[in-house]
Amino acid sequence: MKVLIAGGAGFIGSTVASCLLDAGHTPVVIDNLVTGRREFCYGRIFHEGDIADASLVDGVLHRHPDIEAVVHCAALTVVPDSVARPVNYYRANVAATVEFVDRLLVHGVRRLIYSSSASIYQPGPDLAVDETSSLGAGNPYAHTKLVVERMLADVAASTPLRVLSLRYFNPIGTDPALRTGLQLPTPSHALGRLIHAHRTGEPFPVAGLDWPTRDGSGLRDYVHVWDLATAHLRALERFDELFPAGGPGHLAVNLGTGTGTTVLELIAAFNALVNPTVAVAEAPRRPGDGVGAYTRSRLARDLLGWRAERDLTAGIADSLAWFGQRERLLPDLAVMPHSLTG
Repeated sequence: MKVLIAGGAGFIGSTVASCLLDAGHTPVVIDNLVTGRREFCYGRIFHEGDIADASLVDGVLHRHPDIEAVVHCAALTVVPDSVARPVNYYRANVAATVEFVDRLLVHGVRRLIYSSSASIYQPGPDLAVDETSSLGAGNPYAHTKLVVERMLADVAASTPLRVLSLRYFNPIGTDPALRTGLQLPTPSHALGRLIHAHRTGEPFPVAGLDWPTRDGSGLRDYVHVWDLATAHLRALERFDELFPAGGPGHLAVNLGTGTGTTVLELIAAFNALVNPTVAVAEAPRRPGDGVGAYTRSRLARDLLGWRAERDLTAGIADSLAWFGQRERLLPDLAVMPHSLTG
């Protein structure tokens, strides 16, 4: 199967591409390299550009008429940044997707997997969410994901396009073969900042210790990125089974571990693997932060035959392994070749 991956030079998209390659499929990547890395596309079919560029998307789909499905991972994703720059997020995440989907419809594409976010849920008292939980995004980033899902549902209701939205929270880990990983040298999420604190000897700032959780720190659902990639693969291979004739054109499925991990528990698990350990410093809540939640993933098991297989320790260990070689693989100051297309 040939699959178009929008945002395939980013953390999630490049890992999905690796998983597809391992399974014998052919990924075709579109990425504007705003946050993605060209190095993740070496040896892969890569078209540099923005999904909002109609002529680019038309050209890719004309060049690859045998594309059978699309995985949409292209997005800006940093919550505090979305609070500071909401226009950028609505432009990149919402407006660009509208233009992209318009071209997919013109070219008769009818299978789309949207890499969404479980941050669109309003968690219940136990901080768990499933596909029936109330929706209500708490920051501009999450709002953009919710708006796009609603747009895609409307489009799927009146066109042959069928859309599967995969909702998840906090990806950690890396491709087991260390082909791709977190591209930023100092990621904004908790595990990335923990690794940075360990390397610099600085204390780790915990953003709030007054959340309504068992230890006062925020609760997260950390799912290994390779498990996420495997879920995308399962979804592609079972896609048509998910959308029987006469049924709805949009379906949402949660991907998660089924358990929540607090930030302090993450730090304890991290410190169990490193020496010296990282000290903790209390810090104010960040703009856009919430208490957090975790996902129930029974529907993913029933429909996709999927469950998270890699635990928190594996995710931390794999992330440490990636950052141990990241500077060699991703020379931030190097001048890279201008283009790589296939």
